[in-house]
Amino acid sequence: MLGLTMVVGVAGYSLLGLDPLEAVYQTVITGTTVGYREVGEVTVAYQLFTIVFIFIGVGAALYTLSVLFETIVDGRLDALFGRRRMVREIGQMRGHVVLCGAGSVGSVLAAHVAGRGVPLVVIDSDRDQLAAAERLGAIGLLGDARSDDTLREAGIERAGTLVAALTSDADNVYVTLGARALNPDLFIVSRAHVDDAEPKLRHAGADRVVNPQSIGGHRMATFALQPNVAEFLDVVMHDDEVEWRLEEIEIGVGSELSDRTLQEADLRRRGGAMVLALRRPGGELRTNPDPGSTLKAGTVLIAMGTPSELDTVERLATE
Repeated sequence: MLGLTMVVGVAGYSLLGLDPLEAVYQTVITGTTVGYREVGEVTVAYQLFTIVFIFIGVGAALYTLSVLFETIVDGRLDALFGRRRMVREIGQMRGHVVLCGAGSVGSVLAAHVAGRGVPLVVIDSDRDQLAAAERLGAIGLLGDARSDDTLREAGIERAGTLVAALTSDADNVYVTLGARALNPDLFIVSRAHVDDAEPKLRHAGADRVVNPQSIGGHRMATFALQPNVAEFLDVVMHDDEVEWRLEEIEIGVGSELSDRTLQEADLRRRGGAMVLALRRPGGELRTNPDPGSTLKAGTVLIAMGTPSELDTVERLATE
């Protein structure tokens, strides 16, 4: 608005006979109400144009200055540039995780995902919860996860996984429906608060549905009945200080493991890791697989070992 007003002022004074520098000078002192002195011959047309321009120019200048002052005082300038920088960072992401909801469940998930170095975008309407996620290394996006525009801003079309961890089952169904429509290949994990919500979430497009209350009850029962088993699983899955890990490794097309049996692959001797389960494309998860099981491209191995051992198996599976 201010720029357009300046153009009009300079053009008008130029038509009234002022040279370009004089026209700019007269426009500035008139629009800012300085009124130092008029330049050029002050004709009737000159006076009439100045009167009109004062009403237009002063309004534009005052409005621009007030908005600029409000932006600086409220800290919106940093937020504006920060959001643009965030949009650029998200635009460069591929296969990242989008987390909808940074509450009690989402914050634990954010810590785990970000701690593994996986790119993570967290959507929430609470600034404080987003700030906590950003301190973990995630990118926080303030907005409504149920909105398709917000999901697009989070790069949902290029994401690999979406986690719907909102506090309402209805909201999670809505997010799941929207995300599945925007990215049919997306892997979606959704939170459920009641058992009845699970079939609805799966029908909406969720690949996996997790009920934290149910899982918590099962874990507490395991600690009560088999505390050593529960502790072992906790250590392997969640303790970053121990050496052993559980990882899933997909066999690539043309890898040296493809079209070979587990016995022929001999991963225990070559890599040191143990294969606990496998899943063929579109098949069921098979635990303690038979040594004669044939490995095909796309088969996912669930292996346990040290990071170096798992790296060896991953290299064999991809090369």
